[in-house]
Amino acid sequence: MRIFRHTSFAALLITLPLAASSQDQLSVDDVPGPLDQIVPVAEEAVDVETPPLDQAKLPATEEDLLKEFGRFRQLLEDQNYDAADIAAKRVVQMSIEIFGPQSAETAKALNNLAIVQQNNMQYEAAIQNFMSAIEIIEIVEDRLNAGLVNPLKGLGAAQLSSGRPDLASSTFVRAKHITHVNEGPHNIEQVEILESLAEANVRLGNIDEARDVLDRIHALNVRHFEDDTLGLLPSLMRRADWQHRAGYYNDERATYRRAVRIVEESAGKKDVRLIEPLLRLGGSFYYYEPVTDSLQRPVGSSPEIYLKRAVRIAEEAPDYPWLDLATTKLYLADYYVVTESHNRARKIYKEVWEMLSTDESRLEMRKELMESPIPIWQEPLPDYTTGASGNARNNSQMLTGAINVDYSVSDRGRVRVIKTEAYPVEFTDMQRLVHREIRRRAFRPAMVDGVPVEAGDQIFRHEFNYLESEREEIQKKNAAEAASSATKS
Repeated sequence: MRIFRHTSFAALLITLPLAASSQDQLSVDDVPGPLDQIVPVAEEAVDVETPPLDQAKLPATEEDLLKEFGRFRQLLEDQNYDAADIAAKRVVQMSIEIFGPQSAETAKALNNLAIVQQNNMQYEAAIQNFMSAIEIIEIVEDRLNAGLVNPLKGLGAAQLSSGRPDLASSTFVRAKHITHVNEGPHNIEQVEILESLAEANVRLGNIDEARDVLDRIHALNVRHFEDDTLGLLPSLMRRADWQHRAGYYNDERATYRRAVRIVEESAGKKDVRLIEPLLRLGGSFYYYEPVTDSLQRPVGSSPEIYLKRAVRIAEEAPDYPWLDLATTKLYLADYYVVTESHNRARKIYKEVWEMLSTDESRLEMRKELMESPIPIWQEPLPDYTTGASGNARNNSQMLTGAINVDYSVSDRGRVRVIKTEAYPVEFTDMQRLVHREIRRRAFRPAMVDGVPVEAGDQIFRHEFNYLESEREEIQKKNAAEAASSATKS
């Protein structure tokens, strides 16, 4: 078993791994057994200048471990990941000294270290340390122990982040199986794992498989919230988001409509919980199945109806947060930009500008929301070239290319001047795809004094992965075509 660390800590090598969390939320393992009571962390500032481990004079005690673990938790809560990395490594070494290298305590310490490495984007180190934590638990317990779920979730998340959705998919399937063995096939705890599995399938292009997973998630949530329909809302909103990413826009709209009905039936037609599904439902009409090359615009009046209703609910709700109200109105104004109802759009933009100009505390949000162009809708761009996407995703074979787009946005939210540069230059299909996508987008125009203006010097950068062998094939093809043309002339 090997422990992988950042190079700056090479002198502190320990033969143990670290663990990470799932995609968006950390899941820190508490120190088990006799250490399940965590010493409270002092309220004063945490001292991040902890002496190096090799300067410790006395053997570590359980009290020392509790204090360092509490310090680690505080640093993690403060999102001070560099300092948390140091503290996590100290916890690992203390766990090894007190409990031994092959113990449940050490496995959990490694899992926590990997969480920090995941957040610091040290994916390879996180992967190796997650695997080491898993190995320890398999030895100490067994291959179906519930304690494997957390490090497996972290391993899968790190594999996803490092560009290996194929490996992540297998990891999440194993984690799901372990929850079935320990908690039953209908346990609600598996939903987070299934969401990660759906993400892996989307990245692999396995859209039908992703859809099946989403249907399973929905069935589990319906079963779990059978007596609490409002409790089903977060699940429905996530389901609609996944459906959008997978390109099932009609299904997405059906899910938002169901969310609206649930709120109406449970809380009334003026409840503020209607605002988010109404806004998203209106925005979903920018997308259609199948996608066309022309600028897609909502058809009919239904999108406007949903957006105007959301604005009305927000305006009539007492004490509705000013930022949420501003954002809600911007949705409607953006819709008018897309449908080229520019006078209506400008009226609402002016209202929101004035709302965000009343005091200093709002000026920062005004700058973020209104002083530079913002895409109203956009399609995802591929991360891999055609040849690379069919590869087994061996990162050692992957190279990174980039396409830089310089463009301007008119006061009506349309792209005017556009220039594209790329490296490598051989991947012209990718260049055309990116160029076309930027050209098709509609933007919330930049504002000055609440009035839309043209904004130049806008820069968009898209990075993609390719194989050198694919580039060489394109070069050979281009050379052959050039020679053929020269011969004919």
